[in-house]
Amino acid sequence: MKQYEMFELEFKGKAPENFEACINVKAEFTCSDETKTVKGFYAGNNIYKVRYYPSKPGSYTWHVHGAVEGSGTEECIPFTSHGMVKVDGEHFKYEDNTQYYPFGTTIYALLHQVPELMEKTMRTLAQAPFNKVRMCLFPKHYDYNNNEPRLFAFEKNDGRFDVHKPCFEYWELLEDTILRLDKLGIQCDLILFHPYDHWGFSKLTKEECMVYLDYAVRRLSAFPNVWWSLANEYDLMENFERSWWYDFARFIGENDPYGHLLSNHNWMTYWDFDDPHTTHCCIQGGNVGDVPSLKKKYNKPVIFDECGYEGDLMYSWGNLSGFEIVHRIWTAVAGGGYCTHGETFANDDEILWWSKGGSLHGKSPKRIEFLRRIVEALPGPLTAVPDPFFDFTPEMVEAWKNDPVAWENLGNVGRCLAQLPQEKLEALAAGMRVVSSQCGQEAYLTYYGRQCMGNAIVNLPQDMDYKVEVIDVWDMTREEVAYGVSGEVRVVLPGKEGMAVLATRI
Repeated sequence: MKQYEMFELEFKGKAPENFEACINVKAEFTCSDETKTVKGFYAGNNIYKVRYYPSKPGSYTWHVHGAVEGSGTEECIPFTSHGMVKVDGEHFKYEDNTQYYPFGTTIYALLHQVPELMEKTMRTLAQAPFNKVRMCLFPKHYDYNNNEPRLFAFEKNDGRFDVHKPCFEYWELLEDTILRLDKLGIQCDLILFHPYDHWGFSKLTKEECMVYLDYAVRRLSAFPNVWWSLANEYDLMENFERSWWYDFARFIGENDPYGHLLSNHNWMTYWDFDDPHTTHCCIQGGNVGDVPSLKKKYNKPVIFDECGYEGDLMYSWGNLSGFEIVHRIWTAVAGGGYCTHGETFANDDEILWWSKGGSLHGKSPKRIEFLRRIVEALPGPLTAVPDPFFDFTPEMVEAWKNDPVAWENLGNVGRCLAQLPQEKLEALAAGMRVVSSQCGQEAYLTYYGRQCMGNAIVNLPQDMDYKVEVIDVWDMTREEVAYGVSGEVRVVLPGKEGMAVLATRI
């Protein structure tokens, strides 16, 4: 047994007679004074399995009971990997305290392609800058994705998929894919439901959903690189009541012994990120400049997991330029959040990366890799720096109004802004302000986005010395323009879009 790696026990037993998903197998794993109870599952061919994820080294005793019985001891050696990704304030860390910065991509129907295409996708991922992949457990039926999968998660019974009868070959394929992603250092953001369906998975009853979720948690929760994504565009699931999603989140939160990350993805209406079992904000939308306000509202990490795709489709969401997707990702990151890549270039074979994988054709991936290298070299995660011109609260406005001197000092522009409705102020700010963030006093990053500035002012602490670099996010250049500076520093810029300034403490 190795710390931070899945441990598996296998038993032979009599096959369940009717229901193969929810079976009576439980195990207790004890190390020192800590005991965890986990559920086993039936894997077909008279085989039962129990999986455990040891988060600390030491001597473990285990007892299995129910449909199969057994007990034993295992010695867990110290970690050889980073462990699971956990929330760390408004950011993420591995269990070994290594910072994790999500630079994800989307391949919705990865699992439902022919083996040759899946292999090609894995080879591409091995060379790509991504460390998270969003993919669906159920197959997807949509434009550019009309192929019928060879395997489904469940077998059919009387012409309808029966959640009590898992297709074991499919689940083994899923597990092999998750393991292969893990070896590449990639988190598997597993989407559990979605509306793009003509097989009946989006019309399961609530009871069927719970059986399916129970089986998924039993089989997959011991994998260190799994994230639970309740849905892709949950608000388009017309056959699911709103209350179900809270029940799904609670069920996973209470039955996953290891506390994997969990969220829910929207089409138009944001999920309730205040939900106690939801660990982070997973958002669809192009308004990536909202990262600071969303972090302030929910006090959780924010990932724009769908901000649009680089491509050439006729749909507005699928024809962003390479610069635009890079711009959106930089905007999110410079605001202290994260943003996920996607690609939708049409071709005669209808193999689009966003759905089926294959090869990457866009101009953004190598620029995302450039950004990832910058971020991972920083001394810590970025926190947004408030813009005093826009980022004020109703309480601050009330205080200003009660102080005649302060109200006068705001000037006519400041007083006008202070009296705008909050939503209008935020919309105005999103289009006008630059995005700035910092790592304590160790580093300061400002991204100027679409603004074509000839020079800028960077305000640094007076009692420390810094190196200042000008970064071209598209040309992928870093030019040192000042060294050993502090206080107010004027920086000359080339008057073009996509420029950033990074100041790092010497």
